[in-house]
Amino acid sequence: MSDPAVVIDPAESPVAHGSGLADARSYLDIQGVNLWYGNKQALFDIDLPIPEKEITSFIGPSGCGKSTLLRCINRLNDLIDGCRFEGRILWEGQDINGSGIELHGLRTRIGMVFQKSNPFPKSIFENVAYGPRIHGIRNKSKLQELVEKSLRGAALWEEAKDRLHESALGLSGGQMQRLCIARALAVEPDIILFDEPCSALDPIATGKIEDLMEELKKDYTQVIVTHSMQQASRVSDHTAFFYLGELVEFGETQQVFTRPLQKQTEDYISGRFG
Repeated sequence: MSDPAVVIDPAESPVAHGSGLADARSYLDIQGVNLWYGNKQALFDIDLPIPEKEITSFIGPSGCGKSTLLRCINRLNDLIDGCRFEGRILWEGQDINGSGIELHGLRTRIGMVFQKSNPFPKSIFENVAYGPRIHGIRNKSKLQELVEKSLRGAALWEEAKDRLHESALGLSGGQMQRLCIARALAVEPDIILFDEPCSALDPIATGKIEDLMEELKKDYTQVIVTHSMQQASRVSDHTAFFYLGELVEFGETQQVFTRPLQKQTEDYISGRFG
């Protein structure tokens, strides 16, 4: 690739590219990440800081590595045979790929909402209560409290409170996706990863999810992979543009969309390719 990844001067941006956890705004630090699927390299030397309680979007054409990097953050790529990872992802001073990391706990605290909503074939209540039950919560009143809190957090309580014991499969597509967000919230994560969460939704449902993400910023750090540049520009505070497995540019969303530092970024945002 002709254009190298941009390193943003700390004086020009509140988030320095590649800054460490000592920087209070760099909550999660991705350092020197390379990844291979068998002999095919999918990510090339990625350095990226993720700020706390903000929304960071990953944009770029299909196959550019954005979902692959997202899955590195809670180690879902570990489930893929032949996948090899190099580099460090630091969170709370620890490398999440370190030998002392317990995977179940990591994936609880770093939740994931997928492209296709995947509610369990259970009631709305049981979908949300599932995670807390797995973590040993059996008290009925505590479970009811968690379910209500999570559904309220996902802006679904008013629509679901009178049908908690009906099948989750009877919800609309947008409601199912918000239920999946409620299910993630129920185990009290610190970070929520979104992989194309609105790609199958209509504009009204998409708007509700985007409004919800804005509300969730008060309590959660969020990372979203999206093909929609309009969505990235609407919801995110920072944007990272990827191409062919490399990070081309990272900065505040307004800067990336209005004053990109790389021609490749400008060409992609203006629709010249992708």
